[in-house]
Amino acid sequence: MASIMSFRLLTKHKLLSKYRRSLCDPRILSCKCSSNTENHEKSKVCVNLSNGNEITFSTGQYAKMADGCAVASMGDTAVMVTTVSKVRASNNSFLPLVVDYRQKAAAAGRIPTNFFRKELGPTEHEILTSRLIDRSLRPLFPDKYCYDTQVMCNILAVDGVNDPDVIAINAASAALHLSDIPWNGPVAAVRMGFIDGEIVINPTRKQMQNSDLNLIITALANSHIVMLDGSANDILQPDFFSTLKTGVKECRTIAQSISQLRKQNGKAKREIAAIPEMKEQIKESIRILSELRLREIFTDHEHNKISRDNAVNNIRTDVIEKMKQEDPDIDLAVVVEEFSVLSKEIFRSLIFEENVRCDGRTLDELRNISCEVNLHNPLHGSAVFQRGQTQVFCTVTLDSPESAMKMDAISMLTSGIKEKKFFLHYEFPPFATNETGRSGPGGRREIGHGALAERGLRAVLPKDYPFTVRLTSEVLESNGSSSMASVCGGSLALMDAGVPITAAAAGVAMGLVTKYDETKQISDYRVLTDLLGIEDYMGDMDFKLAGTKKGITAIQADVKIPGIPAKIVFEALQQGHDAKSKIIEIMRSAISKPREEKKPNMPVSEILEVPGHKRAKFVGIAGSNLKKILVETGVQVNQVDDTIFSLFAPNQIAMDEAKEIIDEILTTEREPVLEFGAIYTARIVEVRDLGVMVTLYPNMNPTLVHNSQLDQRKINHPSALNFEVGQEIHVKYFGRDPVSGAMRLSRKVLQSGAVAPVKKFSSS
Repeated sequence: MASIMSFRLLTKHKLLSKYRRSLCDPRILSCKCSSNTENHEKSKVCVNLSNGNEITFSTGQYAKMADGCAVASMGDTAVMVTTVSKVRASNNSFLPLVVDYRQKAAAAGRIPTNFFRKELGPTEHEILTSRLIDRSLRPLFPDKYCYDTQVMCNILAVDGVNDPDVIAINAASAALHLSDIPWNGPVAAVRMGFIDGEIVINPTRKQMQNSDLNLIITALANSHIVMLDGSANDILQPDFFSTLKTGVKECRTIAQSISQLRKQNGKAKREIAAIPEMKEQIKESIRILSELRLREIFTDHEHNKISRDNAVNNIRTDVIEKMKQEDPDIDLAVVVEEFSVLSKEIFRSLIFEENVRCDGRTLDELRNISCEVNLHNPLHGSAVFQRGQTQVFCTVTLDSPESAMKMDAISMLTSGIKEKKFFLHYEFPPFATNETGRSGPGGRREIGHGALAERGLRAVLPKDYPFTVRLTSEVLESNGSSSMASVCGGSLALMDAGVPITAAAAGVAMGLVTKYDETKQISDYRVLTDLLGIEDYMGDMDFKLAGTKKGITAIQADVKIPGIPAKIVFEALQQGHDAKSKIIEIMRSAISKPREEKKPNMPVSEILEVPGHKRAKFVGIAGSNLKKILVETGVQVNQVDDTIFSLFAPNQIAMDEAKEIIDEILTTEREPVLEFGAIYTARIVEVRDLGVMVTLYPNMNPTLVHNSQLDQRKINHPSALNFEVGQEIHVKYFGRDPVSGAMRLSRKVLQSGAVAPVKKFSSS
C-alpha cells in the first residue's frame, strides 16, 4: 500500500514539474494567459481639468483577457479601449498597427436606421476618428516593433454633450500604458475651443457650434506635441498659439494621471526579441558600394520624382547583386533594410550640411506654381493647380438644397450637424504616382485627405448659400502635399463657379528633420517648407496648414518621432503662414475674386411666395402641379414655410419656363376682390355635418360656413335650419384665416341689428 502511495505521489510530482516546464515553453506563452488575470482588481483615477470637468480612468473590470483594457469617461460619455499585440513578429518591416473606432447606436439610445437595423461598415466619421487615434499612438512604439497590434475602441455610452473621440484617444493611451506591450507613452489629448475671445477646454457639443476653433491636441507628459488636428474659422496666429499652449498644459495633467493608474494596476512590459545586429563588415560593404552614388543622386537637382526613384532603385539592385556574389547565403532582406537606413541617413545629413534640399530649393522656398480656371464650359466651376510635380484637377457642382448630405442619427447626436451642404471628395488614382492598382471608392487615406481639405475651405464659404456645393479633387500627379494642393485648387474652382467665398484659401505642407544627442534630446533641426514626397518619407513630421492670408482654417500635424517641442511647432506654423500668403498671391493671377457674371449653365435659385388661399391650387392634388413643373422644366419646387416655396432650376431658361407654368396656375381664374365686413349672397353647394359649403361667385372653390356661424342658436346640423343645396343665404365676409387661407364667413352676425346692403362683385 505504501509503495502504491509513493508511486502516486511521484507521478503527481512529475506531472506538476512537467506543467511548470510547459509554462516556460514559448508555444504556451503565445496565449498570454496568466494566473493574476482572474485576480485583476478594478482601479480608478480621476483628473480635474482647469475648466472644472473631470475625466475618470478605470481598469480591471472589463475584457480581462486582452493585453490591456481601460475605460475613460467624461460626464456620461464612456469609451472602452482594448489592445492586443501578438508575441511573434510579423514579416513586415513596419509597425502593423490597426485602430478600429466604432460608434454603437445603443450607446446613444438609438436603433440603426438601415435595413438590417444593426451596425454595418465603418462610417466616414469612424474612419477619421480611427486615423486620429492611430496618429496619436504610432510614434510612441519602439523602433522596428513589427508585431501585429490592434486597438479597438467601443463607445459604451454617449450623453450628447461630451464628444467621445478625444475620450477615446485618452482611453487608448491608458490601455496601451497599462498593458505589457512595449510603448513609450502615455500621451493625452484635449479638444480646444475659442469662443468670444476665450479659450475653452473640452467644449461641449453646443459650445462648439459657436467656437472659432476646433483643435485636438495630443501631447506627452513632458509637453512634447505628438499630433494636432483641427479646423478654425480663420483664427489669428496669436490666438492659436495661446490656445495651443493651454492645451499642452492640460495634456500634461492627464498624462500624469494615466501614469498614476499604471503604478496601481499596470503590467510589466514584455521583452521583445532583440534584432540581430548586422556585421560591421557587411554594413561597411554596403556603405562603400552606395554612399558616394547616393550623395550624387541627392545632390543632382535635375532629378524629378521618377528619375530619382529609379536611380536609387538601380543602386539598390546593384548593391544586392554584388553582396550576393560575395556571400550567396546572405539575407537579402537585411541588405535592403540596411540600404534604406543608409539612404535616409545620407539624405538627412545633406540637408544639415548644405541647407539645400534634393531639388535645389532652400529650406523655405516654394516649388514652381501654376494654375488655371474655367477649363470646360459644361462645368459650373473648374481649376487645375500645379505645384512642382503635384497636380490636382478640381470641379465644383451646384445643386438644390435637397442634395445635401444627410447625417446618420449617431453623427447628428455627437456633432450636432443634421446635414452638410458642402462636401469635398478626394480621389487619388494609381497613375498619379506612375503605378497600377485598384481604383474606386476611396480608402482611409483618401477619406482623411478629403476631410482635411474640406475643413480648409469650409470656413470661407457663405453660411446662407442657397445651393448644395460638391467639390471634387482628383490628383493627376503626386509628389507630396496633394491634400493642400486640393485646398488651393478647390478655392480657385469655387471662385470660378461664382461661389461668394469670403477670401481665397491655400494650403502648404511643412516638414522637419532632426538630430538627437546622447541624451536622446533634439540637438538640431531644420524646418522644410512645401514638402516633397521623399522629404515626407525620410523626414520626421508632416505638418499641413491651410488658411487665408489673414488666419488659419485647418491644421494637421503628424509627428513620426516621440514628440516635438512647441517651439518647433510655432516655427513651422510661422513659415507655413508666410508660404500660404505667397501661394495666394500667385493664385490671384488666375482669378482674384468670385466670378460675378454667371455662366449660361449655372443653376438658379429663387424664392416664391404663394398666398395661403392659393397654396392648395398651386401644389395640386398630391403635389401634381409640382411634379408637372419638375417633369416639364427640370425645376424643383420645395415648400419652405406655409406660404414660402423655393425654386431650383438647372439654368435660367428652365427657370423662365417654370415661371410661365406657375403664372398660368395662379392667374388662370381671376378672383373678384372681396371687401372686409361686406355682406354677400352665398349659394349652398353641399350640406355637411359641420356646416354648409358655399360659393360666393362662379368657379369659386367652395368654402365652409361652420354650424357655429349659421345661427344665433346652437345647432348640431344644418338640417335644423332646413338648408338645402342650391339655396341662397346672406353671409358677412371677415377676410381670410392667416394660417389656412380659408375665407371667414358668418350668417349669425346678420341676425341682430341693422343689415347693410348686399355687395356686388367688382370686375377687378
